[in-house]
Parts: sequence; structure tokens; C-alpha cells
Amino acid sequence: MVSIFNVIKYRTQILGVIATVLFLLSCKKQDNKKVTQSKERLPNIIYILADDLGYGDLSCYGQEKFNTPNIDKLASKGLLFTQHYAGSTVCAPSRSALLTGLHTGHTPIRGNKEVKPEGQHPIPDDTFTLAEALKKGGYVTGAFGKWGLGYPGSEGDPLNQGFDVFFGFNCQRLGHHYYPYHLWSNKDSIVLKGNVGHKKEVYAPTLIHKQSLEFLERNKDTTFFMYVPTIIPHAELVAPDSIMAKYKSKYLPEKHFKGTDGGAVYRQGSYESQPDAHAAFVAMIEVMDNQVGEIIDKLKTLGIEENTLVIFTSDNGPHTEGGADPKYFNSNGPLKGTKRDLYEGGIRVPMIAKWPGKIKAGRKTDLVSAFWDVFPTFSEIAELPIPNNLDGISFLPTLLNNPERQKHHEYLYWEFHEKGGRQAVRKGDWKAVKYNVLKHQNAPIQLYNLSEDIGEEHNVAKKYPEVVKDMEGILKEARTQSDVYEFDQVSF
Repeated sequence: MVSIFNVIKYRTQILGVIATVLFLLSCKKQDNKKVTQSKERLPNIIYILADDLGYGDLSCYGQEKFNTPNIDKLASKGLLFTQHYAGSTVCAPSRSALLTGLHTGHTPIRGNKEVKPEGQHPIPDDTFTLAEALKKGGYVTGAFGKWGLGYPGSEGDPLNQGFDVFFGFNCQRLGHHYYPYHLWSNKDSIVLKGNVGHKKEVYAPTLIHKQSLEFLERNKDTTFFMYVPTIIPHAELVAPDSIMAKYKSKYLPEKHFKGTDGGAVYRQGSYESQPDAHAAFVAMIEVMDNQVGEIIDKLKTLGIEENTLVIFTSDNGPHTEGGADPKYFNSNGPLKGTKRDLYEGGIRVPMIAKWPGKIKAGRKTDLVSAFWDVFPTFSEIAELPIPNNLDGISFLPTLLNNPERQKHHEYLYWEFHEKGGRQAVRKGDWKAVKYNVLKHQNAPIQLYNLSEDIGEEHNVAKKYPEVVKDMEGILKEARTQSDVYEFDQVSF
């Protein structure tokens, strides 16, 4: 007969074994959970896009008349690109190249085509955008600023192109005004009563910035993509009085701009007058720089700075509208041309990337890259498949300081449909520019060697006919026809 003590002994041993097994299974489950969480916790991505900021408009890129301390700090802790290019030389096609990964010979939006009363020609519904890719990959997506790629409710509306949240200006024409009558919050038009008539109580960049910070708060425990296409420093030139006061009479001789200050078209696209255009420009840069600093501070406060890639850049070169004076500020640095040019000053832009623990601080790169490279780069970062039809190449190896893994472009291509039609190609150190192609199909190519002539002062086309012939071939083959833009009336 088995004693009661043996039964208790055996039962205790069995229970001990069961407890041990359950403990080990629990540990394994926790380990698997940690692995899963680690794998799922992809980096957040913030992409800040300035509006018409020139290559020389940051002190870390050589600006001497004013400072940009927060953006400079971003550069000191990250990677500064010296040969990065915008998608185009004006707003809408540049943004289209960014979000589609296609240059202006392929991207659906190739010009600033207006839709009245509000908005621009929309990106087609069947376009697969960067935001849609990241959203499909589990990212929460938000856009805060100026859209310009489809009027409200259209197929090109940001909410129909992959963004979960949008706050700002749908229309880039109405985005000329910093005290607008309304802004868009997702599908709702938000009337700003403080700006009724000639009142100026709600400075749009401040309100939009507040919404972007709240987006970070709401999504600190998720993985997000935050696109910040600020309207600074595009015209109008205006900043809050408290900041303007710091700079009045400091940038003499001042430039006085006479604009539209009343009537039926007031705040409908035409710029308002600004008697202190120089001071206003610097004040706006300070607003933008402060907002960049506040975004970084918010990431620190939320404890997510280490897992967030932040990129700052501009959509094209400096503008000359509404009293802007790029010559006074040397806004294009050593480069020739401004907005609407396909010379370097119109398309080469500053770009800075910061990613703690991933990007080595204080580096510079001369990698030749462009907006259409952002889509494949972010896709690789998010561990997503890269669409086969993109013109872009991922620059992630350069971010991670692995130059031996970095692929390079055979060439970069741009086309512009205003000013008589313009085309440009960069291949290696060679830059080809062709103007007036709408008027003259056989307009001559200008050829520059950027390694020797960054200012594009010496046209060497006659000296290198074989290079010109090669560039002519690229100009013809790099593009496809569009049913929307008149550039295609030319027979190439």
C-alpha cells in the first residue's frame, strides 16, 4: 500500500515539473513577444519640406546675413548633402516627384496646373504614392502644411493618396497667404474667424505647426510618417509682429513691395504689400528654424528621438516673388539661377538627415541624389518592397555610411513647362540645359562641367560634341508623353 506521504511527495514532484514547464513556456512566449515587438518597431520618419528655400539660405550652407541655429544643429548631429536635387523647379511637380518616386519626365504632375476656385490638378487615383506604401506597411501617416496635388475631395486629395491625417492648405495658390480665411482639417474647411476681412490674428504656420506636434503626441507609441511641407519662406513675406520687430531696420537698404491690399481678389493668390521685405524674410526663416527645433525637442520629450529619422530639405530654389530678394541674401550661394530655372540654383537644394545611432554625426556627402530617391529609401527603411517602376535609387547606404553598397544614377532628368519649355540632364559631372524647347525644337544644348564650373558660367558645348550628342539622346529617351501638359506638343 502506498503511503499518503508518498502520494503527496509524487504529487508535489509532478506539480513542480508542470510549474517548470509552464515557466519555460512563459519565458519563451515573452522572448518571442520581445522579438516580435523589436521587429515591428520600425523607425519613425519625419520629412520637413521648406517652400522655396535656397541652397544658400541656411548658415550651415554658407548664409552669412542671418543664422539658422536649430537646422545647423540638425546638420552637426547628422548628415549634410551637398549635391541633392529637388523634383522640379516649382512646387507641384517637385512634390509629385517626391511622392511618386518618378522624375518629371514620368511623374503624373509635371506643372503648376490650377483648378478654380481652389486647388491644383490631381494626382490620378491609380498612382501609388510613398504615403500609400508606408501606410500599407503599418505606418500612421500625417501631412501638415501645403499640399498642391489635388483639389479638396478629388482623387488627388491627401486623404485619397495615403495620408490618414491632413491639416493645412490644400491649394498652393491660397497658400500664398499666411493669414488665410480657412485651412483644411482632413475633409473639413476650418474657417479662421480671426482673419476675417483684413484681420490678422491667426498666423497659419503657427497653427499648422501646433497640429503637427499634436500628431507626434498622439502617435508616440506607434510607428509614423510625418510629412511637413511648410509654406515658409515662400511669398507673401510676413511674420508675427513680435518676430518682425527684431529685424526691422537691420537689413538696409530695405526692399519695399507694393502688392494687393484690398478688393475682390484680396487673399485669393496675389501677394499683400510688404514695406520691410528683407526683415520679413529673415523673420520667416526664424519661425521655420524654431519650429524645426521644437519638433526635435518634442521627440526628445516623448522619448522617441533615437528611433526617428528626420530629414530637412526644400522643394526648389529661392523665389523672387512678393518682395523676395535672393541676390541681397545670396540665397543660391555659388549657384546660377533661381526658382523656374533648371540651372543649379533652381533645383539643387539643401538636405540634412539626422537619425541617432544610425547616421554618424557631423558628416557630409557629395552623393548625387534627388527627390525621386526618397520613395525607395523610405521603403527600404520600412522593410517594404520597392516598386519596380521607380526612377529613384535608395540612398540608405549613404545614410548608414556604407558607400561601398551605394548605387548611383546613370543620369538625372528634369523638364519644365513654363518659360518656353526647359529640359536639363545631369550625368556624372556633366550638366546639359536646354531652353525654349516649346518654341524651337532644335534649340541648342548648353553644356557645363560642374566639377570645374559649379556656377555654370562657361558653356563648353562646342568643345565636347560627343557629350552633347549623348545628352541629346537622354533628353529624348528619358521621358514619356502626358495627356495633360502642353510640353508634349513638341515632337522629340
